[in-house]
Amino acid sequence: MPSQEPRTDVDARYSSEGVAPTPWPQARDALAAAELFWISTVRPDGRPHVTPLSALWHGDALYFSTGPEERKARNLESNAEVVLTTGANLWDKGLDVVVEGTAVRTTDEALLRELAAAWEQKYGGFFHYDVGDGCFLHPSGRAYVFVVAPRTAFGFGKGEPFSQTRYRFS
Repeated sequence: MPSQEPRTDVDARYSSEGVAPTPWPQARDALAAAELFWISTVRPDGRPHVTPLSALWHGDALYFSTGPEERKARNLESNAEVVLTTGANLWDKGLDVVVEGTAVRTTDEALLRELAAAWEQKYGGFFHYDVGDGCFLHPSGRAYVFVVAPRTAFGFGKGEPFSQTRYRFS
């Protein structure tokens, strides 16, 4: 897992003059509060694939789930590099956060039970999961669970002052 406090810098080319970096705790809180994320994966032929999904900030990483037959799960078999994006669909308000990292499947059933409870607490009963065979289990099948520890993240502060903060994890 990465260190909790990343190295942080502002890209002056895309930031208001003299703006300070968005603190990592603020970006981390935005990740924890977000209900919708967009995941970007790469198809085996190199074409990009982007789709919305729920995700959970837990500990120092993002977790998401997907059915084994879904396009993103099949993409991860050949290339585990992902980008998870969340934020507001507004030009001049809010903070968008982008997390880059490697998706690693987790099958630890104690952790999966902890995550299933956290998912239901965050999203409600629609996201009720049982756990078995190293997966989330739900009425329409099973779902693999992946963890993405941030390698690099970006915070895009929108509105005056505008800012682009890069977070580099060791």
